[in-house]
This record gives sequence, structure tokens and C-alpha cells, in this order.
Amino acid sequence: MTTSEPQPVRWTRDEYFRLCEAGYFSDRRVELIGGDIIEMPAQYDLHLAGIDLTANALQAAVGSGFWVRRQGTLDLSPHGVPDPDVAVVPGGPSGARRTVPTSALLVVEVSDSSLIFDRTRKGSLYAAAGLADYWIVNLVQRQLEVCRNPAADAAQPFGFAYASRTILDPGDAAAPLAAPNAQVAVADLLP
Repeated sequence: MTTSEPQPVRWTRDEYFRLCEAGYFSDRRVELIGGDIIEMPAQYDLHLAGIDLTANALQAAVGSGFWVRRQGTLDLSPHGVPDPDVAVVPGGPSGARRTVPTSALLVVEVSDSSLIFDRTRKGSLYAAAGLADYWIVNLVQRQLEVCRNPAADAAQPFGFAYASRTILDPGDAAAPLAAPNAQVAVADLLP
């Protein structure tokens, strides 16, 4: 008789989408990260305001030709299917089809209670997917963390991390890589 340790079930993208389609998570906010279905915490007004302010500021900065999506799913298989708070993708909502983008020009997480998770697991996930521009609107310290230059890092959950992390304060501004001539005031992202 052989024995083995119990193993967790790792969900695939297709299984996750089937569960979503069947309404299994209809009353929950969940994401697929590293094969795990993660339930996200409740959203308070501070977090929602940060999402709205960030999306509005980015739309003004990047202009037409880009879709600034709020909590829309990204298919970053095989590592996950997150719903970043804000993502900038080429194009616009007009003519949208039943698809899920597999990349983004900029991904933003608005963080208060999930700050460590957003820096570590989400950061590693986005770096592994090759997303060049990842911002964290840090509501705890009232800063913007600009993460760039994805690089291999075996110590990270998905084997990648951002080699560059710049901390900006409310008096500073940042330019998205997708619109390098645009300046986004950090203060405009903070409630």
C-alpha cells in the first residue's frame, strides 16, 4: 500500500471560466491566481474612489485609442485570470466582443488591505506575463508605486518580479509607458 500527501486542486483557466459561467461565484468577487481561486475582500468607498480617480486620470492622460477598463478580467494564463482594478488596453469599448484581453499596456491595483498581496503575488503574476508597466496606488502611505522592467527572479511566486520600483508622493507625477508625454499627478489618484 502506498500513501501520498493530499494535494490541493489547481484550477485551470477553462475550469474557472466554466464555474463563472455556471454562476458559481455570482455573489462573490473572485480571481484565479496561480491555480487558486482567491476571494477578494469587500470594497469600501476609499478603494472604489481610488479606482474611479485613477481610471479618470488615466483616461484623460492616454486619450482616445485606449480603453481604460475598471475591474475587467485579463487572461494571463497559465499563471492566472486576475481582475485588476484598472487596466489600459489598446482600442475602446465600442465593438467589444465576448473575449478577454491577454495583455495590457498598464495595470493598476488600488491597495489598502491588499497591499502586500498586490506587491508580491500580483506583482510577480504581472511581471511573469510580461506587463511592462504596473502601478500600485498605495492608499496606506498615500503614494504611487511604479513598477517596471519585468525580470526573472526565482524567489518570487511566479518566477518573475519588477527590477525597477519607484515611489512617488502626492506632489509628484508619473507618465504611463503607453503615453510617455502625458503626466498623471499622483494627487489625482488619491481620494
